[in-house]
Amino acid sequence: MLGRIPNFVGAEKAAERLRQLEEWKKAKVVFVNPDSPQRKVRENALKDGKILIMASPRLKRGFLLIDPEKVQGKEHLASTIKGAFKYGVTVQDFPKPDMIVEGSVAVDLEGHRLGKGHGYGDTEIEILRKKFGEIPVATTVHDVQIVEKVPFEAKDEKVSIIVTPTRVIRVAVQPQKTRGG
Repeated sequence: MLGRIPNFVGAEKAAERLRQLEEWKKAKVVFVNPDSPQRKVRENALKDGKILIMASPRLKRGFLLIDPEKVQGKEHLASTIKGAFKYGVTVQDFPKPDMIVEGSVAVDLEGHRLGKGHGYGDTEIEILRKKFGEIPVATTVHDVQIVEKVPFEAKDEKVSIIVTPTRVIRVAVQPQKTRGG
């Protein structure tokens, strides 16, 4: 178990490629995980005027909401964990995200992702889907992080869009049963 989502060369390029997607352009609210390789995704959300919902690291303090209007000119700092705590507010209730962006250690073409090994990404997605229903899930990774097969369990959440510095892969994701359902 790695214990963290690895940063990668080209993370900014992947974030820019994600920014070109129609789902991103239409989104008013985005959820982005707190890991380092998705920092530019969080910054872009704020620069693009989107409400940013971010899980606190290890979900210890729940979720943070960062209002883009309150961080104009400070988007870079506000997109860091320290900045999110400074400029964001801890929330229980928040608007439905139009898109979820998670980091991955590895992902396969069927949308199975391997996270840091503690289930935080799956938990984040599960919480959001139970609360709001289906939401597109993207991951930004380096091309070498796309592997032939990721081991998975039935409870694991899948991604529907894989974005790398060089391409966008859309996954045909079958609807999943929610846990306990």
